[in-house]
Amino acid sequence: MNKLYTYVYLFIFIPGILENSIALWMLCRFISKKTKAIIFMINLAIADLAHVLSLPLRVYYYITLTWPFGKGLCLLCFYLKYLNMYASIAFLVCISIQRCAFLMRPFCARQWKRRYDVRISIVVWLIVGCCCSPFIVMRNISQIPHHKTSTPENTIKHNETCFKDLPMRKLSLKIAVAIMSSGELLGFVAPLTIIILCSYFIMHSLKQSLGHSVSVNEKRRALRMVLVCTGVFLFCFAPYHINFFLYMMVSQDIITQCSLRQAVKQFHPISLCIASLNCCLNPLIYYFLTTEFRQQLSRQGSSILRGRLMSMESTSSYREAPS
Repeated sequence: MNKLYTYVYLFIFIPGILENSIALWMLCRFISKKTKAIIFMINLAIADLAHVLSLPLRVYYYITLTWPFGKGLCLLCFYLKYLNMYASIAFLVCISIQRCAFLMRPFCARQWKRRYDVRISIVVWLIVGCCCSPFIVMRNISQIPHHKTSTPENTIKHNETCFKDLPMRKLSLKIAVAIMSSGELLGFVAPLTIIILCSYFIMHSLKQSLGHSVSVNEKRRALRMVLVCTGVFLFCFAPYHINFFLYMMVSQDIITQCSLRQAVKQFHPISLCIASLNCCLNPLIYYFLTTEFRQQLSRQGSSILRGRLMSMESTSSYREAPS
């Protein structure tokens, strides 16, 4: 399990930080595009970047099995994992709803103000931040176990554990069922239903307007964006949420069958690693589905290439000039 986390987080870190840094820089240049869900994409990139920046500390722990950075930073990194997951889900839903609503109600799109997206984003962060707090509350930090490692002087050194080694609190059956139900319904079932409905409405509208070529291309682009949001959502978050219900029942000793407990526990880290891949997949939404983003990135690359060619030509002409 430690090797799995280490290799996956190392694989995610470099492309994740590069992709999201470039995406955030590019998206901020299109912040005036109020009908393109740019504000939500910026928040999505911020959520991904916050999680990616915590990965080196996770890799350090899984390699050394020591955590010398204190309980506060441990819980913060632990919290950022779930904050990234559910903030990504929330903003994927916001992108899908806005693209669908603006196509269904073009008049609303013209009257929409950029500050509305900012206010919605603030509300999303507050709600997601509060809803993710149980992931910390459920960890019993007052009883954190310690690893024992031998030093050259043959003394025993105690090191705090973190992340997957944090002990789980025992909850009553009612509380456990309430947390599991709310997490599954609000964090997975409801967002998935909304994204699927947005896809259906856009597809239905596209069929009705096939004879009118004015809005067909825009609707096709919106449909591609919503479908890709659905694909990223299902690929990254469905495995975790399918296993989450069973994992909670195992952690609370509701499931006692040995083979099932072992299978659920073994699949849990795999589902978490798959969920972390959204940090690398989300920037693909910006590149492939946002025309302005792709054009700007192409212009930037062309200008850099032209600058290098001009510098090479000036250098060569300087060398060939007679002294």
